[in-house]
Amino acid sequence: MDVSYFKGKKITVLGLGLLGGGLGVVKFLVKHGARVIVTDMKSKEQLAFSLKKLEGIKNIEYVLGHHRPEDFTKVDMVVKNPAVAWDNKYIKMALDKKIPVEMDSSLFFQLCKNTIIGVTGTKGKTTIASMIFDLLKLVGKNAITVGIGTASVLDKIEELKKDSVVVFELSSWRLSALSRIKKSPHIAVMKNILPDHLNYYKTMKEYIEDKKNIFAFQGPKDCLIVNDDDEKVQEIIKESKARIFSFSENSIKKNYSVFLENGYIYLNNGIDVRKLVALEGIKIIGRHSIINAMAAIAAVYAFGVKISEIKEAVVKLKGIAHRMEFIREVSGVRYYNDTAATIPQAAISAINSFDKKEIILIAGGSDKNLDFAEFAKEIVDYSKGIIFLKGNATEKLILEIRKNLPAEDKSKQFIIVDSMDKAVEFASRSAEKGDVVILSPGAASFGLFANEFERGDKFRKAVNDLKER
Repeated sequence: MDVSYFKGKKITVLGLGLLGGGLGVVKFLVKHGARVIVTDMKSKEQLAFSLKKLEGIKNIEYVLGHHRPEDFTKVDMVVKNPAVAWDNKYIKMALDKKIPVEMDSSLFFQLCKNTIIGVTGTKGKTTIASMIFDLLKLVGKNAITVGIGTASVLDKIEELKKDSVVVFELSSWRLSALSRIKKSPHIAVMKNILPDHLNYYKTMKEYIEDKKNIFAFQGPKDCLIVNDDDEKVQEIIKESKARIFSFSENSIKKNYSVFLENGYIYLNNGIDVRKLVALEGIKIIGRHSIINAMAAIAAVYAFGVKISEIKEAVVKLKGIAHRMEFIREVSGVRYYNDTAATIPQAAISAINSFDKKEIILIAGGSDKNLDFAEFAKEIVDYSKGIIFLKGNATEKLILEIRKNLPAEDKSKQFIIVDSMDKAVEFASRSAEKGDVVILSPGAASFGLFANEFERGDKFRKAVNDLKER
């Protein structure tokens, strides 16, 4: 497939949305000669932000507030928003009529002729993808990121040069489309498999099946980089046909691995073991961030970056926005933005990065049908104080916390707020010199915020507005 394929085609885009992905798809298709029908259950008023950005563009028909069957049965292609399920009745209409249903990810993989480094995992994929990109840029490679945050995917096709290498963050939703075109990235990274999106998937098995697509269509010349410490990952990669490259926070002696030993990161290249860097020489914070860095090191080495270049580049890595992002120190209190911790396990990793009883935690929000029992135990054990963001996840979390409190504290009242300004205000009042205030919610953002990025942006602003006392 090349871009000329779209010329003259009638294509339905299901889900314009407000975050920019659908917008990018529409603009790309129209630019390359398609006649586009945009259909979304949201109203014209609800989609005003996105519609304004399409003003003046021809060859777009809008069907808003409802869907028409003919837009799925009498067109050349349907492109669906990642959040729309494959068993959606309109998608099934198209498939029953043998009309191709694509996503931005499957179109990108068919159009892109460059090497793709794909990154997935329940948590950590954005950080790893960003670190891979940074390492490649630091050694002079022409790297391009795709799929990170809310940026559009398809317009990146226009940026590709012959020497470009693509670093693609792949959610389970975007991976689901790859099974239909039977493609996987040349170099794949799988960080972990944890319970998530169980408000979308009926079972963990369905979620894992989508995740497998990152390596399902790799061959012996491709490379699969995997977390040696994640049991679920180790279980599912037995089906892989690619060359396996492991990373671990423990000493491992496998060929092709990156691991920790005695405060150093080592790389085993299949011939010998090379010492790369001392942990104290790396700027990034938290054990889980170091593990992410090792995954990124493995990826760039698999791509062909020399060990000597990796040694020089890794010490220059910095933190990623919204992921254990240091904001500032105010009156001796350090503030960290970890809004991307949208599941309990990610928040546990964050609070375990600091000393016990120095943490004032801002947590809670909306539930994705997840278990908060372990998170509650860690909060009671580690945190000095906690401020809750209003939501149904908060209600579940408080119930679990009460189970772990001494008898005399079980009726304790907790602070629950409905804005980030209030959360930061209460946290700053509670914190003393030497403490850490960290936004690591362990829950989704919808309800109070448009998404987790807005939640993090509001935290950053509130912290930057604090005055020394």
